[in-house]
Amino acid sequence: MLAVHVGNDVTFSGDAPAIFQSSDWAERGFCQRCGTHLFYHLKENGEYILPAGLFAEGEFTMNSEIFIDEKPGYYSFSNNTRKMTGEEVFAMFAGED
Repeated sequence: MLAVHVGNDVTFSGDAPAIFQSSDWAERGFCQRCGTHLFYHLKENGEYILPAGLFAEGEFTMNSEIFIDEKPGYYSFSNNTRKMTGEEVFAMFAGED
């Protein structure tokens, strides 16, 4: 999934998203009508991470890749990014980083 870190100033129009706690540190939001994944919300800092496909327009700079240990071996991105394994991601969110 390609996602965009958009900070904590996020508003949604239309029906309120359904929100589910997915871990001790985050929750996920979904459309109540169709189930589309709308966001990942980090509870500690209030930051939202939205799927890039939600944006009709925009130019994004990729600066990090997470769960790199689960990446298929047949692709890689051309730019240099910060790469983190799943273990490193969970340690960071758990405050161990």
